Amino acid sequence: MKKVIISSVFFLVLVSCTPSLNDKDLSKLNGYWEIVKVEMPGGETKDYKVNSTIDYFEIANKKGFRQKVMPQLNGTYLTNNLKENIQISNNDGDFYLNYSTNFAQWKEEIIELKDSVLVLKNKQNLEYHYKRQIPFSVK
Repeated sequence: MKKVIISSVFFLVLVSCTPSLNDKDLSKLNGYWEIVKVEMPGGETKDYKVNSTIDYFEIANKKGFRQKVMPQLNGTYLTNNLKENIQISNNDGDFYLNYSTNFAQWKEEIIELKDSVLVLKNKQNLEYHYKRQIPFSVK
């Protein structure tokens, strides 16, 4: 019983020390993000080795958009100009990306947001893991 109590206290201390996301961190979302993997609720993982498209986020004052773009060898990006509007909400310290298009509305929770790591989770409990895309060119 003593081990259970000590383990529980240790876990609570560890969880409480985990830095939470704040409004200032949201600016890290801006830029190009490449999907690395998707984790399924059952524990399965789908890895993405090569991506023909990446996600571009542009957010200011908790509003903005996400757009799919295709990196080109010359360092530019092609796009079809379709954008998903985003409104960011905060629900008791949990941040959500609320998307809307002419056809649908949905939301994803921001699980992790660092300079080079982004993890989003949708209502089906799929976790999308991204890394910051580093521009390149072959000139």
